[in-house]
Amino acid sequence: MSDQTVSEADLQAYADGKLPEERRAAVAAWLAAHPEDAERIEAYRQLAAELRNSYDGVLDEPVPERLERAIRSGRVRYAAMVAGWVGLGVLLGAIAGWQLHGAHPATLAPNADAADTMAHRAVVAHATYSPEVRHPVEVGADQEAHLVAWLSKRLGTQLRAPKLDAVGYSLVGGRLLPGENGPVAHFMYQCNRGTRVTLYVRADMGTNRSIAFRYAREGTVGVFYWVDSKLGYAVSSADISKEDLLSVANAAYQQLNPP
Repeated sequence: MSDQTVSEADLQAYADGKLPEERRAAVAAWLAAHPEDAERIEAYRQLAAELRNSYDGVLDEPVPERLERAIRSGRVRYAAMVAGWVGLGVLLGAIAGWQLHGAHPATLAPNADAADTMAHRAVVAHATYSPEVRHPVEVGADQEAHLVAWLSKRLGTQLRAPKLDAVGYSLVGGRLLPGENGPVAHFMYQCNRGTRVTLYVRADMGTNRSIAFRYAREGTVGVFYWVDSKLGYAVSSADISKEDLLSVANAAYQQLNPP
């Protein structure tokens, strides 16, 4: 089997245990010859296992009263989101696993669905790439100008890599990732203890949209995220406290969303 015959969809299906049996041996052999991809796919599988272990019980819980009221009040769009939330439960990609803080149903509509999905994908990206030793990024910090220009061109908007030295983190570099509707940017930072945080940037959130600073946690990874006009941002880490992550996210926010 050549490299061209193994697609990202094959790898994701393999990680999710949904690859047809006749393809599994071939993909497994391909991964054995590509250890970096094998490590990435194993990170996906570990994250999925963590989600199942943490949130399987949610499927058996009754629908919260506030969501029942939302459905009865005729909020059709919100009710549709609730139905998807209950039905998907703890599966990878579900919104139900999020522990949103300070989120009232009125503030979730109409944009929180896209923002929550963005934050989830940021968590997955962090869990996938932050453990990498040899290839955590595509372009290193020594080529920061090129990195920012390249990602800005691909996302179709001027990006910035915020300076986080004041809170103890320096830029490692970044990479381009596939998003739901187009490319996204992924910046990685590291402190002198080796702890890493990542900044996920999405440029297709629509126009005239705003979602205030929010925190969520999925498995062991915490994430602060927000939306400003068409740009969505998510700062993630698995190795620091919520308070320390807030300091990092605030430093990024102040530079990316100046008054």
